[in-house]
Amino acid sequence: MNPGAEQNVPVGSGERAIYPDLVLASPEGRHRLEGVVEVETGESVNSLEALAEWAPLARLHAAFHLYVPAGAVDAARRLCDDHGIVVNEIWSYHPIGDQMRFTVVHRAPVVKKKRPAEPVKREGVRRSAGRQEKRKPKPKPKSKPKTRGVPRQARAAKKRARSTRGGADRRSTRTRSRG
Repeated sequence: MNPGAEQNVPVGSGERAIYPDLVLASPEGRHRLEGVVEVETGESVNSLEALAEWAPLARLHAAFHLYVPAGAVDAARRLCDDHGIVVNEIWSYHPIGDQMRFTVVHRAPVVKKKRPAEPVKREGVRRSAGRQEKRKPKPKPKSKPKTRGVPRQARAAKKRARSTRGGADRRSTRTRSRG
């Protein structure tokens, strides 16, 4: 947090260090920057402030939230539009008694990150010498001839009968059936 003129937590380093009012970091890993918040007063919502602070904060690779008094919302929106400043959210605040009330007045549309398109696989197409040729389909393996009309039980019974007969019986049956 960088309240007022304090410079406790910078974003960036060296001469390019920026000190937003609030720095939002991920608690996991290396405390990756998730977002920044800038709180303005009625007097600080002006073109100079927008160019000096809001524009660099909007260029960060993190969410930028702007808090302005309720009476300065239109001026803040106009300044952001005029200077091309992209704000993720604009919040207004106003006191009610001894409490502050906050209201979201602008929320940027959520842009879903697109995944790179997967390459389309073309089966059956082969490129050679700059032109496309269709591949010939592979020949299917020849299957055993099917016995049609004979029920499965009858085929099994014939097979059993053949295996129980001896070699001599088989030869004799063949000669009988031929002649």
